[in-house]
Amino acid sequence: MNQEIQITTKQQSHQQQQEVPREDGATLQDQTSQGQQQQEQEGCRHGGSAASQHKHHRSKLTVLPLVFLIYFEVAGGPYGSERAVRAAGPLFTLLGFFVFPFAWGVPESLVTAELSSALPGNGGFVRWADRAFGPLAGSLLGTWKYLSCVINIAAYPALVADYLGRVIPAVAVTGSRTRTGTVVGMTVLLSLVNYTGLSIVGWGAVALGFASLAPFVLMTAMAAPKMRPRRWTVQVQGRRKDWRLFFNTLFWNLNYWDSASTMAGEVERPERTFPLALALAVVLIAASYLLPLMAATGATDAAPEAWANGYLADAAESLDLRECVAGISGGSWLKYWIEAGAVLSSVGMFEAQLSSGAYQLLGMADLGLLPAVFARRATRFRTPWIAIAASVAVSLAVSFLSFDDVVATANFLYGLGTLLEFAAFLWLRARQPDLKRPYRVPLPLPALAAMCAVPSGFLAYVCAVAGWRVFALAGALTALGVGLHGAMRLCRTKKWLRFNATIAAAAEDASAAGGGQV
Repeated sequence: MNQEIQITTKQQSHQQQQEVPREDGATLQDQTSQGQQQQEQEGCRHGGSAASQHKHHRSKLTVLPLVFLIYFEVAGGPYGSERAVRAAGPLFTLLGFFVFPFAWGVPESLVTAELSSALPGNGGFVRWADRAFGPLAGSLLGTWKYLSCVINIAAYPALVADYLGRVIPAVAVTGSRTRTGTVVGMTVLLSLVNYTGLSIVGWGAVALGFASLAPFVLMTAMAAPKMRPRRWTVQVQGRRKDWRLFFNTLFWNLNYWDSASTMAGEVERPERTFPLALALAVVLIAASYLLPLMAATGATDAAPEAWANGYLADAAESLDLRECVAGISGGSWLKYWIEAGAVLSSVGMFEAQLSSGAYQLLGMADLGLLPAVFARRATRFRTPWIAIAASVAVSLAVSFLSFDDVVATANFLYGLGTLLEFAAFLWLRARQPDLKRPYRVPLPLPALAAMCAVPSGFLAYVCAVAGWRVFALAGALTALGVGLHGAMRLCRTKKWLRFNATIAAAAEDASAAGGGQV
């Protein structure tokens, strides 16, 4: 699409927020293509034939792998949802997981589908904010979302350690060498899998998805005759409902619908693939939470206070099933299967979100917001290996945070970024109505504003109820993002680092001359 834009006058370019041209007339899309071609040429010089390089580069994601990448970026199954029952009881948990995927997931999915088709390319939402409000907005949104992503990644090895600790007690001891070694070892090992290519990660997500969902399908079927609706109304006893924990848990389990947009440059026919994949993912994710929670809360008599991380496996064991396999009682073997599924699910979430974060850095490098080194791809697998390594390093650096701090900080940063993302979506609809949109949400602008208002209100609530430690950390990271943009601008001006494109510098120069946005 960007190659079809005809540059006419400087005033028209500024008013319509078109791609800012360089002195030689090339657009950002031209520069991005040139950068990718340069990367391919460098890969061929360092080893491998041109044919093999082209084969790896053209390996695109199709609908099914994209559905499960979205599934793992957003949910990964009902693992981790238990704390919502503990915080507010089963009834509010069931209502939350019934309403929230549609009230929150559908609007964000529609925004993602439209803008991923209108502005395809790696980087996703960074491109949207950059197009709407300029490079500072793109850089700040990229910082919020990226840090949210890698902070979130740090929670998955810890979640796996929680489940492994039920079998190996030494792993469950917080601060022990065994637990630290387990978390670090898993993080490094899984990053090597990500290095082998997005196609492998995508089809691996399909296999992990089926394996981790299978025990819950079986549990739901077996628990159905034992379910009693009155059990869904059991209230939290002896204390008030913890609404902050409830909404943080709900939000953490059902956000990141837009994360797959950062890999849009690796998706086959994104204008068709994204809308279909997102629609299928909404249904899959809603069912993957709601049905097992209905089964576990409706077929057991456990009080809400018993629902901690990992309790779904205990609920499966307490069903007292008559079936047995290899002499093991039905409840026991189903419990072990669910615990194994939790490990597989966490692996899938780690891989999907690490890919999203790495390709976001690659997209930001293509936009000129980060140095060109982050766009460097591995010779054989064509993966952004430096971006992967950087994401793993940041994730390990924040792994010392407690699980609750990880969830709350990731939610806060993600909320800020998504509010800016919705603003960019509405701004582009209002100011650039003629932007080519292969997929277009079939609503007028006032209806789109109303559609975004509901999730925006929830985002504002999540940000408002965050504790002082989360406010302080998020404020420091936001200041870091602004400082990073200034540092990159200085490095670009002084030519201290190499950048793939000069589009951001050109936009800043035009802004300084015309009083526009930076």
